[in-house]
Amino acid sequence: MQDLTMQDLKVTLVQANQIWENKEANFKNYERLLLNTEPTDLIVLPEMFNTGFSLNAKNLAEPFETSDSIKWLKELAKVQDAAIYTSLIIFADHCFFNRGVFVFPTGDLEFYDKRKTFGLAGENKEFTSGKSPKIVLYKGWKINLQICYDLRFPEICLNSIENNETIYDLMIYVANWPEKRISHWNSLLPARAIENQAYVIGLNRVGTDNSKLAYNGQSQIVDALGETKNLGNLEAAFSLNLRSNALAETRAMLPFLKDRNVKF
Repeated sequence: MQDLTMQDLKVTLVQANQIWENKEANFKNYERLLLNTEPTDLIVLPEMFNTGFSLNAKNLAEPFETSDSIKWLKELAKVQDAAIYTSLIIFADHCFFNRGVFVFPTGDLEFYDKRKTFGLAGENKEFTSGKSPKIVLYKGWKINLQICYDLRFPEICLNSIENNETIYDLMIYVANWPEKRISHWNSLLPARAIENQAYVIGLNRVGTDNSKLAYNGQSQIVDALGETKNLGNLEAAFSLNLRSNALAETRAMLPFLKDRNVKF
């Protein structure tokens, strides 16, 4: 049974240059990037971690219950003794999903299906949108799982207080967010953190995909005051502690969430 007491959480962001539709090559690249990292609690990999953002669902999707890529994630979580969050192309219930998976070090798994499929690229034509939010409990942190385009829709991730507790403490976006719209990424991540008084992680990729779209990373961790640690544009793994006391102090000093449900 996991410890339900909220403690500092060490998070490792793996900002990778994804290899187009080559699962084995991507596995090896993540292993390389994680080779000399220090022990951590949570590893975050980009959206569609094993293929890049591809719409080739029919050829790349894996059955959820027997997915080799999820087996690889479970083995990595065991070896690293850390949880992992990322997304991949999954076939389930006769549909294709851009499915976020949160893998615990024990091998247990929770999943989240991307709710806002990216119409501009045609993702909505190939993938079924998810219907429900997902918040997982890990080391005392309530973690809200999100994927890329979800970031543009604040109404689907509003934090609030229920039974004297916030709904979540940390929100994670895994993404393939192109350089030409990176100013939006850099503006929206702090906005989500400030308005929801939670830590926000945005994990993006670098490199160029098969459509010649360029990605310049800018993966970041944002605290509840909007202060940002940015990974820049290099392929790298970056670790940082999320401080539970700092989050509690911000919420106590600025109790804005209490007013969210007040009717004026």
